[in-house]
Amino acid sequence: MPASIRRALVRWYETAKRDLPWRRTRDPYAIWISEIMLQQTRVAAVIPYYERFMAAYPDPGTLAAADESQVLAMWSGLGYYSRARNLQKAARQISSGGFPRDFDSLRDLAGIGDYTAAAIASIAFGLPHAVVDGNVRRVIVRLLNGQNVAVQQEADRLLDRHDPGRWNQALMELGATICLPRDPQCDACPLQGFCKARQNGTEQALPLKRVKPTPVRLERTLLLIHRGARILLIPSPRLRGFWDLPEKFGGVRLGKIIGEFRHTITHRHYRFQVRYATAKSAPEGSRWWNQEKLDEIPLSTTARKALRLLAGGA
Repeated sequence: MPASIRRALVRWYETAKRDLPWRRTRDPYAIWISEIMLQQTRVAAVIPYYERFMAAYPDPGTLAAADESQVLAMWSGLGYYSRARNLQKAARQISSGGFPRDFDSLRDLAGIGDYTAAAIASIAFGLPHAVVDGNVRRVIVRLLNGQNVAVQQEADRLLDRHDPGRWNQALMELGATICLPRDPQCDACPLQGFCKARQNGTEQALPLKRVKPTPVRLERTLLLIHRGARILLIPSPRLRGFWDLPEKFGGVRLGKIIGEFRHTITHRHYRFQVRYATAKSAPEGSRWWNQEKLDEIPLSTTARKALRLLAGGA
């Protein structure tokens, strides 16, 4: 059975796979960057970030030598910023010892877990390590029609040891494009004849949905305070190493409301109101930045959203 599943999936993958920039290389550095960026982030969102990042930092040495603020500015908008910090920490580890070529050594790098180590080991070096991410887990749970399946064990059993990199990518591609969380495209699935959930009509119910945290709704006010061509920014209270627009502080005078926007961080749902304001003095730690050079600094997503309101003529 595993051999039949492998043949069916690989045939499908060779004709249906998406043309993605990180699939055109076996460079472990490029594959590593893509895998970190793709964590909890849509492929379409990652592509432009990946291409800019690789152009700026084409190898571990250039990434290791960069200022953290520059790396964060390059990452700004992609979210989960600890990923960028760990990338740079790992790049410094690599620069001193060379790029690891086995699973255990990859696992020792900052920010790399079992999944990422398996992905790099299999795709870049052809080593027989099965990846398990959310897409793979969903495919295997449905194939076997069981929520309590030992997914890593089954992934290891199914692994094509002749070409583990291609197999891992094919399984992930199936989960990302066909075996979707909602409304799986079973009629187009190359494994529908092997899928026990499909045979039992349980494909929509599996995997069981995790209980989400209770949403928390918060309201904040961000202030646009100008001094000529410069704008007042403060260290972000939500993102270490980033800059943000200030909220209300002592001595500030509120002006016209520019608009509002919503922003979600995990289960916290913010509604931000954006207002003009004036102030005779600035909070400790704040800085005046030239508005034309804000792309050069790590600017928070909330600040970017607020400034887009201003650019929209509000």
